[in-house]
Amino acid sequence: MSALAKGASRSVDMTQGNVAGHLVRFAIPLLLGNLFQQLYNTVDLWVVGKFVSNEAYSAVGTVTPIIIMLIGFFMGLASGAGVVISQYYGAKKYDQVQKTVHTSIVMTLVLGVVLSVAGILIIPLMLRLMKTDPQAIPEATVYLTIYFAGAMGLLLYNMGSGILRAVGDSKRPFYFLVVSALLNIALDFLFVVGFGMKVEGVAYATILSQGVSAALVLGVLARSDDCIRLRWKDLRIDRHILRQIIRIGIPSALQMAITSFSNVFVQSYINFFGLDCMSGWTTYSKLDQFIILPVQSLGLAATTFVGQNLGISQVERAKKGTRDAFFLSVGITVVISAAAILFAPQLVAFFNDKPEVVDYGTLFLRNMCPCYVLICVNQIYSGSLRGAGISQPPTYIMLVSFVVFRQIYLYIVANYISNTILPIAMGYPAGWLVCSILTLIYYNHVDLAGKRVVDDPTSMPETRKHSQNP
Repeated sequence: MSALAKGASRSVDMTQGNVAGHLVRFAIPLLLGNLFQQLYNTVDLWVVGKFVSNEAYSAVGTVTPIIIMLIGFFMGLASGAGVVISQYYGAKKYDQVQKTVHTSIVMTLVLGVVLSVAGILIIPLMLRLMKTDPQAIPEATVYLTIYFAGAMGLLLYNMGSGILRAVGDSKRPFYFLVVSALLNIALDFLFVVGFGMKVEGVAYATILSQGVSAALVLGVLARSDDCIRLRWKDLRIDRHILRQIIRIGIPSALQMAITSFSNVFVQSYINFFGLDCMSGWTTYSKLDQFIILPVQSLGLAATTFVGQNLGISQVERAKKGTRDAFFLSVGITVVISAAAILFAPQLVAFFNDKPEVVDYGTLFLRNMCPCYVLICVNQIYSGSLRGAGISQPPTYIMLVSFVVFRQIYLYIVANYISNTILPIAMGYPAGWLVCSILTLIYYNHVDLAGKRVVDDPTSMPETRKHSQNP
């Protein structure tokens, strides 16, 4: 395996060199890639808001918790694969990287079928639980059915790009997203404006574009001549590798799925206030996803950085990477949040210029943005812990904060304090605060030394008890 032992030609070894420089160089293409990925649903929203109807706009925008509930479960498992690959790569165990790549792709193909079928079946139940306005149900049903039917492309792209990022290559996933995002924009206008299609037009544009991005990333893996090469004839499950992926990924998968399921009920509180409020929240939610992109990108950079460095037991370097990523994320988030507060009405009107919708969206933005610095703690420190293979505690913390605490908060506020929209919306930053406090407490007491998951590639590591610093 001499060719494989050279490592990936476009991969980045983060175990040496400038720490902040590695984080920034890794995060920038990742940030730009995530930016283009957000264009999928953003352009869908803009097109239906401008060329279809307010009901269609609300329908497309408010189904996000349903999509993330299922797709997020897979993304959690994909993060487990990324951690295993990054640590094997950092430890120079290229044969194990190969096995992880093939196991991950087979897992994706199987789960893609399962998630598509499950997603389509639960659509009516989820829309009822969200108390979706009856006027928006037909469009929401059409959009979700098409989206889940074509979800395989999204899953394959995310797993493939996760493999590339795990070995430090965040540039090519970005290039592929640029292509697919531009294609999505063109198809949106072709189907909706040109052919007169409605919600189904933006849904078809999305899944076709995602399919192209999947083909591109799989093509790169198949043509690679290094340790991440995908050989179709070698596609099979390695049980030891699969157990590692599941052990690390399942906590994140459950956390994302359960949190999103909880958000279905949160959305029901929002939907109670009618279509204009739904549309205002939809716009805020889309802008929210753009605002937190830098910190999410740095969180993923921290995961890869920590994974590679702990692969060769460089604990202090891993901790320094976490600190640098945190301070970078805070600085960037403060600047972006300030701009969002200042230009809130204009940003909302870009998506939907109905005065009532602009008022709701502006209210949400100007009250939530000052709290975004709390997300920096959640994303960076949780990402660092997952890079160390410590995935269960961050998951428990997020479940307590975003599900248990948030639901209790919303029930108390809505029934006993103030059944108005702003106190209900503030349930989100309240959950961020609790999560940040608990995450920092845990991180400052856990010992990262020895938290590798690739010490012995021939046996399954037992579940570790996280020792405490003296």
